[in-house]
Amino acid sequence: MHVRLVDPSAYTPPYDHALASALARGGARVTLVTSTFPYGQVPGPEGYAIEHGFYRRAIGPAGSRTRRIAKLAQHVPDMRRLRRAARDADVVHFQWLPVQHADVHLLPRDRPVVLTAHDVLPREARRGQRDAQRRLLERVDAVVVHSQHGRARLVEELRLDPARVHVIPHGAFRHLTTLPPAALPPAFEHTRRPVVLFFGLLRPYKGVDVLLDAWARLVAGGQPPAELWVVGLPKMDVSTLKAAAPAGVRFVDRFVTDEEAAAFFARADAVVLPYREIDQSGVLFTALAFGRPLVLSDVGGFPEIAAEGAAELVPAGDPVALATALDAVLTDRTRRAALGARAAELAAGPYSWDAIAASHLALYSSLLR
Repeated sequence: MHVRLVDPSAYTPPYDHALASALARGGARVTLVTSTFPYGQVPGPEGYAIEHGFYRRAIGPAGSRTRRIAKLAQHVPDMRRLRRAARDADVVHFQWLPVQHADVHLLPRDRPVVLTAHDVLPREARRGQRDAQRRLLERVDAVVVHSQHGRARLVEELRLDPARVHVIPHGAFRHLTTLPPAALPPAFEHTRRPVVLFFGLLRPYKGVDVLLDAWARLVAGGQPPAELWVVGLPKMDVSTLKAAAPAGVRFVDRFVTDEEAAAFFARADAVVLPYREIDQSGVLFTALAFGRPLVLSDVGGFPEIAAEGAAELVPAGDPVALATALDAVLTDRTRRAALGARAAELAAGPYSWDAIAASHLALYSSLLR
């Protein structure tokens, strides 16, 4: 079986790499079709081929208006080129389709097309965006979501046929645990206190402000019992947050390589994701891979992970509850160890990439039949 995995904008290179490698281990011939990742190096192919079939003439810095315009100008010709190239594939599986109102007319024909809805529905939908997403999802042969929560939203809010929406969990990024970790920044490497890690792109919906409020409550009246590390590339203005950060908080507000990420997760005693909304999170599955206890808000598919025994769950947007949960995890070593051990079990079992690939291959086979 030849599978073409397609991520035009290289939005999720770690996910693309992990899934492509696991599908190849499962016996599929895999071609990853993507573009150059503008922020740094990505993992090299392991058992699969890679084609840079999108945005080969993109110019300008990552995230700039110039680059967005250049990519948009190339998108339709590149999708048409993919349609021709996809004739050699048994299945075409899109990870992202960034221009939905156009993409619905440009999908490959005469072979099954699968789309993974990483973002189940747009968070701040522009006019007509939700309708465009519904038309696109109705056009593909199968939609993959990472949680029962995501499936329910598509079925109930977009009225998609339940038989076409398939829950296949996100996989744990265990390949990161095998990387030689980079050195921590000098200001971090000699920390002796426990560390709570917030990791990932910094966006408003991720609740960093709630986390800082909770941390301020946690340390009120004395020295902080631990350090909070906020690590990731900002996609918003973080100057006010940094200026108002309470004691014990350190920021690394830039793109972080895989090797650096491995160092931060290896050092962390707990990982916190105080999101206001989400379906699932690659950061969560990185924490599972490193066997780290989690403190999560009760949004999206997060309760499904907490129900597995790998996380403490708190109401979204509640800094008091978040402070209480963080304090409990930091002070109760037995509880922390139990959460971490369960996280490692899940990463090696149902959330391993080989298990995820097997579910995908079963879906592809059912579509071909």
